[in-house]
Amino acid sequence: MKSGRTSKIGIDIFSGAGGLSLGAEWAGITVRYAIEIDENSAKTYSKNHPNTQIIRQDISNVETSTFSHENIFILFGGPPCQGFSVSNRKTRTVENENNGLFKEFLRFVDDLNPEWFLFENVEGLVNFDKGKTLRYILNQFKKIGYKTSEAILYASDYGVPQHRNRFFIVGNRNDIDFDFPPPNDKIITVGEAINDLPIIENGAHCDALPYRNDIELSDYSLLMRRKSNKSTQNYVSRNADYIIERYKYIKQGQNWRSIPEFLMTNYKNKNNCHSGIYKRLEEDKPSVVISNYRKNMLIHPWQDRGLSVREAARLQSFPDDFVFEGTIHYIQQQIGNAVPPLLAEAIFKKILSYGK
Repeated sequence: MKSGRTSKIGIDIFSGAGGLSLGAEWAGITVRYAIEIDENSAKTYSKNHPNTQIIRQDISNVETSTFSHENIFILFGGPPCQGFSVSNRKTRTVENENNGLFKEFLRFVDDLNPEWFLFENVEGLVNFDKGKTLRYILNQFKKIGYKTSEAILYASDYGVPQHRNRFFIVGNRNDIDFDFPPPNDKIITVGEAINDLPIIENGAHCDALPYRNDIELSDYSLLMRRKSNKSTQNYVSRNADYIIERYKYIKQGQNWRSIPEFLMTNYKNKNNCHSGIYKRLEEDKPSVVISNYRKNMLIHPWQDRGLSVREAARLQSFPDDFVFEGTIHYIQQQIGNAVPPLLAEAIFKKILSYGK
């Protein structure tokens, strides 16, 4: 922190692995506290944010008085969103208990009275229950004195090599008409994002490998490896041989429909297959959403295997020195659930610009 400059204090609730926090820190915000109930996500957060106090509890049991001594500039987070997600057909209902976690976010904003807040969620929230839920949420923020702006943003518009859409509400108690940051001119492709990472095999579990030295580095690759001299966590889920055989028939941009019938006999009804299943990424475009990349069997653009942890992290804009904790299954969940840090940074920088 520069001499004479007042630190902007932030609190991250429902922090997950810390994508929002990383973006906040890059923008210049000091994240003093984080709250996360999941053990593996909390371990990852602590590993990568050593100066932030992580509170691993059910947020409903956390007293806001814990933070009342702080002059909080911004409170941010993304309450679990399974109940709002359009991909969740089984429990996408008003009764889903996760939908009520917004009220904990509201409690923290109301009690702590930060200058700003940032609320992140899935796009499905916008039209959930015919828009009634969103209108209720916005009205509650208005009641406690916050002017809000909301938008659906695509990560690929902000330097992230992934076409991932998220919904944001930004609120402030200074009566400011907040405008979300404009899109970048340049789109980052999968090839630019991962082509310097090592060639590895199906089921690989290599903690550290040298970067490839036979390709021209993109600006994005240089950005991701600026604090690292090797590729870490080169972990790939091991797929069965018959799965790898299916991969061989799928070209970039294609999906399960390219697999020959004789290799798909275990599917009783292929009409139920989602278009994102067995999708091979295209090197000259941003990635599709990688939220459940292991289950969806997203395929590496050039190699007949799934994505490694480091490749998926790159596609989410996590730098190479960011280390994930837990088994590969839990790591994949953390990456898939995260807010891309570069997208978060763009929003936080725009918020900070109103104080200049």
